[in-house]
Amino acid sequence: MRNTARWAATLGLAATAAGWPLAQAAQAAPASLYAPSALVLTVGHGESTATAAPARAVTLSCMPTATGTHPDPAGACAELRGVRGDLMALEARSDVMCTKEYDPVVVTVDGVWEGKRVSYERTFANGCVKSTYGASLFAF
Repeated sequence: MRNTARWAATLGLAATAAGWPLAQAAQAAPASLYAPSALVLTVGHGESTATAAPARAVTLSCMPTATGTHPDPAGACAELRGVRGDLMALEARSDVMCTKEYDPVVVTVDGVWEGKRVSYERTFANGCVKSTYGASLFAF
């Protein structure tokens, strides 16, 4: 009878020890099936981020839903999806006329887009020129 109790206890401990790594792996599963897309966008007056203090910063998260402090997160996320997250692919709209006044504005975008690191900086001649790139991404 004693051996039976020992074997039962040993088998119970072995089963618990064997199942523990599996339970830990299940707990380590990602919280979401979507690749993260979370960005911080800043705008400031000056020729580069080294000389310009940010005037405004907003957050933008596009997965699983568009959220953040950006005034139009759904529109901004749609624009990013349209260029597959490649901010260099954004083109100026031709329906907006801007003056040739030079009052540089620098925009930065840092974070993660669909799981990949993003770091973008661009200096525009003025705020009007900045607003021609997309309808809502840089409109904050």
